[in-house]
Amino acid sequence: MNQTDHTRVAIVTGASRGIGADIARRLASDGLAVAINYASNAGEADALAGALREKGARAIAVRGDVSKAHDARRIFEEAEQAFGKVDVVVNNAGIMAMVPLIDATDEQFERHFAVNAKGTFNMLREAGRRLRQGGRIVNLSTTALALNMPGYAIYNGSKAAVEAFTRVFAKELRGRDITVNAIAPGPVETGLFLNGKSDALIAQLAGMAPLGRLGQPDDIAKVVSFLAGPDGGWVNGQVLRANGGVA
Repeated sequence: MNQTDHTRVAIVTGASRGIGADIARRLASDGLAVAINYASNAGEADALAGALREKGARAIAVRGDVSKAHDARRIFEEAEQAFGKVDVVVNNAGIMAMVPLIDATDEQFERHFAVNAKGTFNMLREAGRRLRQGGRIVNLSTTALALNMPGYAIYNGSKAAVEAFTRVFAKELRGRDITVNAIAPGPVETGLFLNGKSDALIAQLAGMAPLGRLGQPDDIAKVVSFLAGPDGGWVNGQVLRANGGVA
């Protein structure tokens, strides 16, 4: 990637807490100005942005539902108004509910695909139109796709779309020096992951990794930092499984 003298700018969706918050912290520590997107957790997003600014980083909180095209457009507009053209987009916003396919409601199906698939699509489309030459796009998928565990059908379906977008979009952006990759985390200890799971199931999932633990949000943030940074420029159109060896 060509080196420039401007402060690089990142948008991280779904960044008020969990993996997204750690990604925002890591990119800020890497020297990027960060737009912290949130859908409803204004207090947490504002607190994170304030904490980053106290450490000398440039950060703002930007409200927006990525499943809505006009919100995705506004997220970019607010980031550009605050910091200039965007260099890095991390599509982290997502929802996950464990439910057998036969028991899933229309609303559950539609919401998973609206946020996970359409939300990523909306942000990719805007990124393709607005991202600076030499930019980086990192999408969040899931190692659950490789495990085929009962209860994950709808979630996996929405993330399979994200992986398809990743591989094709990397080729569609030929000539702009923009990389498009996805990270597929294994079990990571976040509220999204822990919600609705028994202690026994959590222990079972933690034990699946040869490293013998659940992942932490910072484990994923480090991989994002690599893909968004100077050492990740030759990785393109790939899905990296950051999962401790689960699959």
